[in-house]
Amino acid sequence: MSLRSRLTVLYSALTGGILLIFGVLVFFLVNVLLVTQIDNAIIQTYTDLLKNWRVGASGEIDPGVMTELNLSTNVSYQVWDRHGRLSFSSTNLGVFRKPLDPVGFMSRTSIYHDAYPSLGHLRVLTVPLVAGGRPIGTLQVAASMNVVDLARRALLEIIAIIAAVSMAFAAAASWFAIRQALSPLSTATKIALQVSQADDLSRRIPNPGSTQDETGRFIDAFNETLERLEHLFTSQQRFLADVSHELRTPLTIIKGNVDLMRRLKLVDEESLDTIEDEADRLTRLVGNLLLEAQVESGKLPLYFAPVELDTLLLEVFKEMRVLSRDRVNIKLTEIDQILVSGDRDRLKQVLINLVSNAIKYTPKGGDVYLSLGRVGENARLIVRDTGQGISDEDLPHIFERFFRAEKSRTRSKTSGFGLGLSIAYWIINHHGGRIEVASTENKGATFCIYLPILKTVEILPAN
Repeated sequence: MSLRSRLTVLYSALTGGILLIFGVLVFFLVNVLLVTQIDNAIIQTYTDLLKNWRVGASGEIDPGVMTELNLSTNVSYQVWDRHGRLSFSSTNLGVFRKPLDPVGFMSRTSIYHDAYPSLGHLRVLTVPLVAGGRPIGTLQVAASMNVVDLARRALLEIIAIIAAVSMAFAAAASWFAIRQALSPLSTATKIALQVSQADDLSRRIPNPGSTQDETGRFIDAFNETLERLEHLFTSQQRFLADVSHELRTPLTIIKGNVDLMRRLKLVDEESLDTIEDEADRLTRLVGNLLLEAQVESGKLPLYFAPVELDTLLLEVFKEMRVLSRDRVNIKLTEIDQILVSGDRDRLKQVLINLVSNAIKYTPKGGDVYLSLGRVGENARLIVRDTGQGISDEDLPHIFERFFRAEKSRTRSKTSGFGLGLSIAYWIINHHGGRIEVASTENKGATFCIYLPILKTVEILPAN
């Protein structure tokens, strides 16, 4: 059964249930009112009778002094003596000589009871008559319940008809209302199937209604998901193309040098150096891919401990000066003693990645500046270069996975693969910090890392 059918049945059942409860309450109330009215008529007749009956000298009811009451055709009565003989009865009973209520007739206390003699459905009040502490007979006052029964049946029929009509109307209204409400979901399903079958992530679901309701928000969320999937798919396609190119180039070079040495039938040191460089390049590529896979799955381990950022920055400064081989000038402009909580190796990896990028994209003779200082409760690490910079178009995307700003930064055989900055962003973010970048094209780029400073820890003396 479809969702539309289930909701229609549910709304119809709810409508029927509410009407059923309401109908039961109305039926009960009307029934109580009608029966109360009948009982009041019976009580009134009983009261009038008690005002007029007399007891003879022998202890028997004297019908001679009994004044006949003006009763409606709906009320009747019988007076029985103590021997079970009918003393007198109302004229509207005619020749009926049996107790109006045989069950109540045997009772020794006053009792209301519904009886069904040949006269029809009666509501009967049976009252034992006592005089001087001894029983002298029985009085039965009855009222016909035919009108009440007719009213009950009519009320039940009206309630049933109203319930049936209301449920039918509710079902029809619900069917069309739910169809209208679920039509965007049907459209979303069709478009999702088309996207799946045609691999076309550029399609979007139109949102004809208000974006404030649940359906509108669902469509907006689905469209955002499609947009992100399209962007990720496009990035991955570009990344796979880049990786394929990067893999093909060193493999071609390695194969060419091997073929050369085979033809020459001697070991050429220059060819071996080239093969080693390309093998190192492949190793870096595979390592970055494995690291990115760990970041993507959230399984990159981080081991937190107190880290002296000034010592770490000095290590990176010395190592990168050696690697730069005086191609660029690496300068340490400011350094402060700061302690943070983090994974020392991963933080060093981030710094080396940023400084390496600054060296790669700074022309020969340019400058790379490093600094460490305090900004409020955060440590601020700055890596600034005087290189080519990053274009305004590429700047918002540099931390995205697989992104590489090819237009603004020239690729070389030592270039990265668009993974380093996304990994660095993940590492800093999971240290509770943030990384920011500012750049002007052809004037260099500045990367700022903010990390929360570790509060002073009391060092306990050794035992």
